[in-house]
Amino acid sequence: MTTTSIAVPESPRIRTLLTLADDALILGHRTSEWTGHAPTLEEELALANIALDLIGQARALYQATGLPEDDLAYLRDSHQFRNALIAELPNGDFAFTMVRLLLVSTASDQFWRSAVTSDDPDVAAIAAKAEKETAYHVRHAAAWLVRLGDGTEESHRRAQTAVNALWPYTGELTDRTDRSTWLRAIDPILARATLTRPIDGWMQSGGRDGRHTEHLGHLLAEMQILPRTYPGATW
Repeated sequence: MTTTSIAVPESPRIRTLLTLADDALILGHRTSEWTGHAPTLEEELALANIALDLIGQARALYQATGLPEDDLAYLRDSHQFRNALIAELPNGDFAFTMVRLLLVSTASDQFWRSAVTSDDPDVAAIAAKAEKETAYHVRHAAAWLVRLGDGTEESHRRAQTAVNALWPYTGELTDRTDRSTWLRAIDPILARATLTRPIDGWMQSGGRDGRHTEHLGHLLAEMQILPRTYPGATW
């Protein structure tokens, strides 16, 4: 595999766009991994559509930087990505995936709803479409979490285990929105799911500055193998 990588100018605007785009791309990739493995055919289609929504958002945001979108997705090394660490974690079980989707999508939904009136016309245009998509992602994940949390003893255990494991990664999600507002959206869903919200404490960090877990490197190796092996190839 070639080690070709690109240099990315990081103005405040480009950094913001990359933060949003990388969150969407990496979570979209993780969500797409359920294709062929979801518990039902209907859910497989739903998760595939959510993954497409996220990757579509990433494409629009990469395009807004004025840099080649394929280069940003396929020719950056892991330390150049700005996604929150929670997005790159392996899927785990279905409960883990639904809890993560809810936590991330709630933060994204709140951001996009406020960004509709952004002074940046590119961001405002993307937000007009993205806020409709993320609102659905929240509803979908919330419905599943209530079903799991208030279901069997085993499904409740798995859902609570996922909430506990993911909570220390949520600090990066509220770096561009108000955490108390995010908590007010999350708390009623956890209550309906009969799940206990962990107490805020020490939070994982580093993703926004390019310090990632080993999981991102493995994900990028899989995602980038073709364009890095065959530079300049077209489809």
